[in-house]
Amino acid sequence: MTKAYGKDILRFVILVVLQVFILDHINLGGYINPSLYVLFILLLPFETPGWLLLVSSFLIGFSIDSFGNTTGLHAGASVFMAFLRPWAVRLAGAPAEYEGNLKPGIADMGFRWFFGYTLVLVMAHQFALSMLEAFRFAEIGYVLLRTLAGGAFTIVLIIIAEYLFMSKRK
Repeated sequence: MTKAYGKDILRFVILVVLQVFILDHINLGGYINPSLYVLFILLLPFETPGWLLLVSSFLIGFSIDSFGNTTGLHAGASVFMAFLRPWAVRLAGAPAEYEGNLKPGIADMGFRWFFGYTLVLVMAHQFALSMLEAFRFAEIGYVLLRTLAGGAFTIVLIIIAEYLFMSKRK
């Protein structure tokens, strides 16, 4: 169990460093700013207790906010994403029985399941992030465009990262 959390802690650190030093400097047309750090939330084991899921999500969002001086935007959107995660797992078609070592990734769950799960959660995260940033319903067109563009780019990066770094099942 400690080994599994060790991998998650390493993933946390690597994703924060990538996000802060590389991805936060990508801003294509003012609408696309990838949020690869959400991969940390997506890949947490199914057995992660709800309180730990919310706290971990807050911590990764807070870390991004601390380096980016965004005063809680990422923390709020990350906690919202973590709150929706159990629902998204059921929506994507949770397996009838979880094996003890089953993980929410392409290797264990397949591409179709992972894509549906990722699509729902990333779009929810991007919508919350864009809405918190705009903080006005009058800007809903901007919010929706930014959600779709940023979400699509983030999903592509997540799928690429999953294929590059996924471990094969034994």
